[in-house]
Amino acid sequence: MAANLTIKYYLAEEKYRRAQTSEERLNCLEGMLQVIPKHKGTDHLQAAIRWRIKEARAEVQAERDAPKSGRTFRIPRQGAGTVVVIGAPNSGKSRIIAELTNAQPEVAEYPFTTREPFPAMMSCQDVLIQLVDTPPISQMPIEPYVVNYVRTADLVVLAFDGSSDDAPDDTLNIVQQLEARKTLLDQTTGYAEDDFSKLRVQTLLAATQADDQDAVVRISLFRESMPRDIPVVQVELQSRDSCDSLRDVIYESLGLIRVYTKAPGKAAVYEVPFAIPAGSTVETLAERVHHDFVERLKFAKVWGAGGHDGQQVGRDHVLLEGDMVELHV
Repeated sequence: MAANLTIKYYLAEEKYRRAQTSEERLNCLEGMLQVIPKHKGTDHLQAAIRWRIKEARAEVQAERDAPKSGRTFRIPRQGAGTVVVIGAPNSGKSRIIAELTNAQPEVAEYPFTTREPFPAMMSCQDVLIQLVDTPPISQMPIEPYVVNYVRTADLVVLAFDGSSDDAPDDTLNIVQQLEARKTLLDQTTGYAEDDFSKLRVQTLLAATQADDQDAVVRISLFRESMPRDIPVVQVELQSRDSCDSLRDVIYESLGLIRVYTKAPGKAAVYEVPFAIPAGSTVETLAERVHHDFVERLKFAKVWGAGGHDGQQVGRDHVLLEGDMVELHV
């Protein structure tokens, strides 16, 4: 029997995936259980959620009882998406941030220059996207907060030094460390069907120093050992055109469309779009505008390529790139 999950459930699941603390995850799981359709098609998923709730409650209690230890960094989500940049020492992570944003992270030839996560904003097609630089990942155990960043990211950029013979093994070590923590770098994001605790995270391999004569060989060696296929973009960070291409690939990988909103009776102004996933509905947009709109939404009017201007539509209407939407609550 099909699960026939609703938009409310998918929104709740998205909030759960982005939760950064045990208490947030517990609250999101309880919300998922409330909104999931109750029928035989969701019995297995309901059981998995209940199991995760029990586990989350234990985590919350353990954190309350245990003395504080280890490092943790909380970075508020900003922009239309959060892209976490990870990589081995000297893989070009910080240089990617420096070239794609106006930020100035410390960039040096010696390893472990980045000691703390560093957020910055990248602009592309009138949309702001958050990039987060992270400390390099080596043979030492990966920091738990870095795993959390990866699991809650909309996209992971895995930096790969195309000029280094060590890059294939060093990068594979990162993949394996994350996989040991049930985080799978993959082509798409979503929970594994056979294990709700395993999360696939959409990943892009950014091969820096791409003009090195052996870069292609090193990339091939890594892809032969990589358990899952992920897209690769070769970038030369000294080239403005190459950096712009990487910027475009990151934006396209997020699968966003730009839609605009206007108040009833007001003139349409095509500025400051909402960037939402392709295939999103009016209901999804209403949730992004204000969470109260989902319950109060009566109908919407849409101007764009999907119908005649000012067409009245329901909450299930699928929006298209460039649509102007007037929400009525």
